[in-house]
Amino acid sequence: MRSVLRSWLLALLVVGAFAAQASDGAKFAPLDVFDLQWAENPVLSPDGRSVVYQRTFFDPMKDVRRSNLWLIDVASGSTRPLTSGARRDADPVWSPDGRRVAFVASDGERPQIFVQWLDSPTLARVTQLAAAPRALSWSPDGQQIAFLMQVPVEGKPLAQMPKAPRGAEWAKPVMVIEHALYRFDGAGFREPGFTHLFVVPAEGGPARQVTRGEFDIGSRAVWLPDGKSVIVSANRDAEPEFEPLESELYRVDIASGEFARLTGRKGPDQAPALSPDGRRVAYLGFDDQRMGYHNRRLYVLDLASGRSRELTGGLDASVDNAGWLSNREIAFSYDERGSTRVAAIGADGGRIRVLAEDFGGTAMGRPYTGGAMSVAAGRVAYTRGTPYRPADVAVVTPGASPRVLTDLSANLLDNRRLAKIEEIVYPSSADGRSIQGWIAYPPGFDPAKKYPLLLEIHGGPFAAYGPHFAPEIQLYAAQGYVVLYTNPRGSTSYGAEFANLIHHNYPSQDYDDLVSGVDALLARGYIDEKNLFVTGGSGGGTLTAWIVGHTDRFRAAVVAKPVINWYSFVLTADMYPFFTRYWFPGEPWEHAEHYLKRSPISYVGNVSTPTMLITGEEDHRTPISESEQYYQALKLRRVPTALVRIPGASHSINHRPSQMIAQVLHTVGWFRRHAANDGESVD
Repeated sequence: MRSVLRSWLLALLVVGAFAAQASDGAKFAPLDVFDLQWAENPVLSPDGRSVVYQRTFFDPMKDVRRSNLWLIDVASGSTRPLTSGARRDADPVWSPDGRRVAFVASDGERPQIFVQWLDSPTLARVTQLAAAPRALSWSPDGQQIAFLMQVPVEGKPLAQMPKAPRGAEWAKPVMVIEHALYRFDGAGFREPGFTHLFVVPAEGGPARQVTRGEFDIGSRAVWLPDGKSVIVSANRDAEPEFEPLESELYRVDIASGEFARLTGRKGPDQAPALSPDGRRVAYLGFDDQRMGYHNRRLYVLDLASGRSRELTGGLDASVDNAGWLSNREIAFSYDERGSTRVAAIGADGGRIRVLAEDFGGTAMGRPYTGGAMSVAAGRVAYTRGTPYRPADVAVVTPGASPRVLTDLSANLLDNRRLAKIEEIVYPSSADGRSIQGWIAYPPGFDPAKKYPLLLEIHGGPFAAYGPHFAPEIQLYAAQGYVVLYTNPRGSTSYGAEFANLIHHNYPSQDYDDLVSGVDALLARGYIDEKNLFVTGGSGGGTLTAWIVGHTDRFRAAVVAKPVINWYSFVLTADMYPFFTRYWFPGEPWEHAEHYLKRSPISYVGNVSTPTMLITGEEDHRTPISESEQYYQALKLRRVPTALVRIPGASHSINHRPSQMIAQVLHTVGWFRRHAANDGESVD
C-alpha cells in the first residue's frame, strides 16, 4: 500500500510540473484534460429543426464524467441549456409533438426518468424506480414512456445462517453465484436478474412491467403507430447466456406482454427502426459463422408480408446507426480505413451515397473510431470529430454539405500547440499488405533532429484507430515522442477478410505489421533508433507483451490491461462464453496447445526488455491476474519490471480523468527511466 501511495504522489507532482508548463499556452498538458468538452448523443426533434445533445465534461473535484443537455436551433445555430449542474443527464428522447424531452438523470442515489417542457422551465421527475432505467421511447400519442430496467430474480438459498447475537460483528454474508454471466466489466458483480420492458405515464405515476421471463430485452422499444405494441430485439433461446450474439426481432403487445416473432435465423437481429409510414422496419444483423469478426448488414423487414431484404451486401464494412430519412431512404454509418462515414441507401437497395466523412470524436482517450447520430425529417445529426477536436454537433441533409453547429473545446485547444497528425501507409514485411497508420509529431517538430519513437497499439483486437483527437496521444507527443499508431491486420474498417486474418491466429503476423511501421519511420531519418518504445492497452497490451517476447529492439515497454495467458483469461474474464466460442476452436482443456501457442506467457523466457504492467484492480475484462502472472514471471527471470495497480479502475481506465493521466505519466516515467542517455533524442 505504501508503494502505491508513493506512486500516486509522484504522479501528482509530475501533473503539477506539466500544469506549470501548460500555463504558457504552449503544449497540451495533463490538467488540460479536465477542460475538454465534447458532444454525445445528438438527437433531432421530430420536425428536424432542433437538436438536443449531451454536453459532456470532466468534473475536476469529483474526478468523474458529467453531462448536461443543451438545445440547438438548426437554422440559426443558437444554443441554450436545458439542464445544468453537477449531474449526469443522458439518453434524451423527444416527445412526438416536439414539446417535451424525456431523459435519464441521477437524483440522489439512483437514476430516474425526468421530463423537460421546452416552452417553460418546467422539469418533472416521473419515476420512483428501484433500478436504473435506460433506452427510453415515447408512445405515438405522447401519453406513455417505455424503458428498459433490470428485474431481480430471487434464488433459493443453499443454507439458512443462524441469527447473529445482538451487537455481534459478523463477516459480510456469502455470495452464491449460479449464473454463467455473473459479473461485467465496469459494473462489477451482477445481481441475478433480467432486463425487461416497462411503461410509465409521461406525467408520472407507477411504472408497469410489460415483459417477463428468463431472458433480456436487448433494444430500445420501437412503438408501432397504433400505440398498442412495440418492436424489440431479444434472445429467448433456452440458454441465452451461452448464445451471446443470438437475437431476433419481436412484436410485443403492451397490454398483455405477448410476443410475436418477426425474424428467425442464426445470428443477431437488432437495432430496429420504424419507417415514417409504419410499414417497414430497418434493422442490423448478420448470419453467424462463428468468426471472430462479422460485418453487420442493413436489412428491411416488411411488416405486412414478413419478408426481409438485405440492402448492404455489397458493402465490405459493418453498418451502424440506421435511421429513416424518408419512407424511401435510410441513413447509416460505417467505418472506412480508420474514418467513419455517414451514408444513405434506398429502402429497396441501390447505390450507397456518402453524406459526410467526419463522423466520430467521442472516444476521449485513444484515437478510436466511434460516435452517435440520429435521423429525422430528412436530416442527420451526428457527432463530428477531427484530429484536433473532440466531438462537436453537425447536421447534414442529402445533397448539401454538412454544417458544424458547435465548437465546444475551442477556447482551450485554440490556445494549445497540438501534435500534427499525418497519415502513413506502408507495406507489411509479412506479405506486402498495405498497412495504414498515423504519426503524431511533437509540437515544434524539426526533421533535422532525432526523436524517441513511441509505438502505441490499439485494443479490440477487432477495432480501429483513425485520425481522431486523442488526449493520450497528444500528451505523449507533448513530451517529445513521435507517436506511431496503426491498424494492423485484425483491425476493422478494412473489410471482413482483413479483420479475420487473425481468426484463431492472434497474435501472429500483426506483429510484422506493427514492426514494419517502426521500420518505415526509421527510414525517414528523424527517429533515434536507440530510443524505441512500445505500449498498448487491452489487445494492444497483449501485442506489446508478444512483441517483447519476439524482439529486443525496443528500449522499454508498457503493457496495459493485457491478456497474458489465453487459457486463464477465458476462465476468468467476464464474457467467457463469447471468447471461447468466437476466438478459439473450443474450450481450453480441449485445445491447450493452441491457447498456449498464442499466449505471451509462453515466450516470457525470451524477454530482456524492461517491461512495466498497468491494470485496473476492478478490471473484469482482462483481470489483473493476467498482469500479475507476467509481472511475477519477469521477476523470476530478473527482467526489470513494475506493476502499476489502479485502485477502483475497470477495463476502461480512462473513464476517470485522473486515471487516464496516471496511465500516461507512469508510462512516460518508465520510458524515461530506461531511455538511452547517449543519443541525440529531443525532450
